[in-house]
Amino acid sequence: MSATLLDQKPDTSRVRSAVDLVPLGDGGPLICRLGIGTGSEGGEVQRGLGADGFNWLIRHAYDRGITFIDTADQYRTHTLVRDAIKGLLRERLWIQTKMMWDAPAPPDRPLDVLDRFLLELGTDYVDSLLIHCVTAADWPETLRPMMDAISAARALGRVRLVGVSCHGLPALRSAVTCRWIDVQLARVNPIGRHVDGASGAWDEPGMVPEAMREIEAARRTGRGLIAMKLIGGGHFTDSADRERAMRYALACGFVDSMVVAFKSGAEIDETLGRIDRILAEQPS
Repeated sequence: MSATLLDQKPDTSRVRSAVDLVPLGDGGPLICRLGIGTGSEGGEVQRGLGADGFNWLIRHAYDRGITFIDTADQYRTHTLVRDAIKGLLRERLWIQTKMMWDAPAPPDRPLDVLDRFLLELGTDYVDSLLIHCVTAADWPETLRPMMDAISAARALGRVRLVGVSCHGLPALRSAVTCRWIDVQLARVNPIGRHVDGASGAWDEPGMVPEAMREIEAARRTGRGLIAMKLIGGGHFTDSADRERAMRYALACGFVDSMVVAFKSGAEIDETLGRIDRILAEQPS
């Protein structure tokens, strides 16, 4: 794994923006404050753009300064990402992908699955590899063989940081005390759409105070915290809801970076403008 421009120190001398490189966790490597997601409706929305449309979307985000790309095996967008980033400086990019703890990525052969990921993405390493969508309270024990294999891949330089995304309060509570985690992808919005609830069922009512309390506790361990579902999985069609959600994420104090799954250049431009404006209004 080669040196990366994301290992430099953040520039704190200028006005903050959505595309600043910020530390991921306490003293962690730098990541773009805003990332582009590729998993709306399980990736169906982004795949539906076609190769040309997807390429244009990623390049537009990159040209606007977004260097963090979030994908997952489950989204079936790996090869689309590979083609979209051809010719870009790999060391400028943060590529995050996710591996399911059950089918189609069984935990008994995670290194073979990772080999496939790297081939599909056209890269020698990923910046962060997460176990995707854990729901059970005992996941740190039952998935230990998978975690150990991923740690071995990290020791070989095929993965920079390891972590998890949780669905539901049982898994979220267990994540707080799991020392294996470098980076956690967490569902953050103040409205509650697709926020963690009692069981982790996909569309269950979100329990916002309880979930945010666990996420804040996880960040206090020093790990990196990346927010997802900021706009309710794309369901916040009212701009006032998007404004409220972004303000919350930028002011809560426990979010390092955030990822939004876009489907158009207009959505990218709106979000960049919104975040820049909110940051300008906040004290540094």
